[in-house]
Amino acid sequence: MSPKKLELEIMSLDDLWVLHEEISGILSARIKAEKQELEKRLAVLNGEARGPRDPSSFERVPDDKPRRRYPRVLPKYRNPQTSETWSGRGKRPRWLVAAMKSGRKIEEFQISDAGGKARQRA
Repeated sequence: MSPKKLELEIMSLDDLWVLHEEISGILSARIKAEKQELEKRLAVLNGEARGPRDPSSFERVPDDKPRRRYPRVLPKYRNPQTSETWSGRGKRPRWLVAAMKSGRKIEEFQISDAGGKARQRA
């Protein structure tokens, strides 16, 4: 056992608590100083020399041109049990993955094109 550990073990509860509060204060001050230093370095890396940034300034900077509007995508697949739909884009929904694992084919869930033109107008 090290001599310092022996000293801590023989200290009274009040002395240990005072030591704990001193250490907590020192740690808090050092953490705050380190955070400020890192924020300054981040500001320099971001090309800003005016100091630390607040969290609200991390918003996306708008471009000069407006975002392109994407057309509405109609659903192509339907869950017959719950009437949930999927357009065929992005990750497959859980209900479809589970059905395919059980041996069913994706074509079984395809929405028929009957009335497709009416849906497109809506």
